[in-house]
Amino acid sequence: MSSSSTDPVPTASGEGGHGLGRQSLGALTLGTIGVVYGDIGTSPLYTVKEVFLPATGVALNGANLIGAVSVILWALMLVVTLKYVILILRADNRGEGGGLALTALATQAVKDKPALRRSLLLLGVFGATLFYGDSVITPAVSVMGAIEGLEVINPALKAYVLPLSLGVLLALFLIQRFGTHAVGKVFGPVITLWFVVLAVIGLVHIQRQPQILAALNPLEAFNFLMARGWHVFAALGAFVLALTGAEALYADMGHFGAKPIRLAWTALVFPSLILNYMGQGALLMAEPDAIENPFFRLFPEGLLIPMVVLAAAAAVIASQAVISGAYSMTKQAIQLGFLPRMELRYTSAREFGQIYMPAVNWALLVGVVAAVLLFGSSSALAGAYGIAVTLTMMITTVLTYFVVREGWRLPAPIAIGATVIFLILDALLVAGCAIKFLDGGWFPLAMGLSLFVLMSTWARGRQLLMSSIQREGLELAPFVQSLQQGECNRALRTAVYAVANPDTVPQALLHNLKHNQVLHECNVIMTVVFHEVPWVSDAERVEVQELAAGFWRVTLHFGFMDQPDVPRALALCEPKGLRIPVFETSYFLSRETVVPTPGSGMADWRENLFATMSRNAGSVAEFFCLPDNAVVELGTRVQI
Repeated sequence: MSSSSTDPVPTASGEGGHGLGRQSLGALTLGTIGVVYGDIGTSPLYTVKEVFLPATGVALNGANLIGAVSVILWALMLVVTLKYVILILRADNRGEGGGLALTALATQAVKDKPALRRSLLLLGVFGATLFYGDSVITPAVSVMGAIEGLEVINPALKAYVLPLSLGVLLALFLIQRFGTHAVGKVFGPVITLWFVVLAVIGLVHIQRQPQILAALNPLEAFNFLMARGWHVFAALGAFVLALTGAEALYADMGHFGAKPIRLAWTALVFPSLILNYMGQGALLMAEPDAIENPFFRLFPEGLLIPMVVLAAAAAVIASQAVISGAYSMTKQAIQLGFLPRMELRYTSAREFGQIYMPAVNWALLVGVVAAVLLFGSSSALAGAYGIAVTLTMMITTVLTYFVVREGWRLPAPIAIGATVIFLILDALLVAGCAIKFLDGGWFPLAMGLSLFVLMSTWARGRQLLMSSIQREGLELAPFVQSLQQGECNRALRTAVYAVANPDTVPQALLHNLKHNQVLHECNVIMTVVFHEVPWVSDAERVEVQELAAGFWRVTLHFGFMDQPDVPRALALCEPKGLRIPVFETSYFLSRETVVPTPGSGMADWRENLFATMSRNAGSVAEFFCLPDNAVVELGTRVQI
């Protein structure tokens, strides 16, 4: 089995279970609000408080409040609205979005430049690894920020914030194996209620202090930033918190489509965020001591308990979105050849995108618990938040340039001009977050770098493994011809040999002949190829070639969002002249045991790491949906 960088395979509309056309725009928009905007929607819980921490050097006064709120509003306008909602949502890969989908588009656009293509591929993979850092920090900071509302109700409850946060997070990860189908139905209404409450309470305080409306003037943001001098970078690290979740707009495009995402942002999410941030600014103008927790201080005492509950629900939903995103990202990485196979369970018979990956779930839980215990509060976690997100935004900008210029063929001045503007914004945000490196920014960055080492080692190791098999293997065509001339016992069944290289003799076939001294009546040499497109239609799923009497070569094509159901795909061979009976077929798999050897392949530690990952890779049979009682696995040792 292998991933491929060949030209994309055409995709039929609706293939893969999108089902976008079968749902109304209203239903899709409601679902978008619940899934896509939970992360950015919970940013008001902690953003304003972080801007006025002593470390930023921003004094709490009326002018700075107007300027700071103006920066938040115009950052949302420039980064989220212009960059993501208007531009990047246009860069869809057959309807799919996200870091790996964008990487596939960019690499396809420069496929005639191999060195640049490899560089963009590695850059995109690094951006994908940073997403996992976000998947750890987002649940921790969102849930803790919500639970800290208890301190506003009664300062004596502060001691319970940490254990309650851990309890909520533990419950969140424990229920993942049941899927999100039932809970997902309430995501949209809950987050819609959340945004309505944000807007209403913001309006209440704006009416009390209407001078905060001056924040709508972009000159207030410009003057505020200029007045900071070199200290502006410390403040920018706090303003980034208002933008976290912007990547989700693009990542979840395949689930809902660009139109519902744009509609939800312009009609509800953006206005509600603007009103709430201005409301917090207005509150602080009247009550500067509310800076200890300006979000919850917006509400009268009688509403604090319901708001803590609603905030906790919103935080859990925001966390669910990034956890589900981590599952999808991992599945894509596996099928593109950057991670070993892992157990994957589909948790809904109707919703194809709802999956659960136990290994990813428990790894994220360990990371989230470690983050909560290590940092201890949402303010401390906010120091760790940002650098991974802003680096991902910068990588997205770079990749988008190659899509716009090389793929869409837009004029160079337009492509370069837009890219430079967004790169300057991204660079400023990265620089602001880099200041917080020692305060916790190292945490998601270290996690991303570690994952990048794992993913690049696996991809390189697979290349070396395939080269070794090809170098030491027998050529298939002469071997098949030689079998036609000799006598051999024939088993009246069909044998399917899964191979990564379709031009060499499968090791399992050689073992079968050597040890069992038998050849099947029908032998299928099968290769599975994953393309850099999300979906491949059934019409383009299979290629069939007859090599000789009783020997066939079959190539199965899948996209990185497809479920690689091999038996179902093989059933599509019948119209092409090859019938593979379900109950009369055996699947022969080669299980390679990797033997690291000194040489020019990889560093010794990387070869040993690859060998360890290979030994612990998930079952091929399970990954390709093969029937358990029809699989024969034969081992072979391969040196790299």
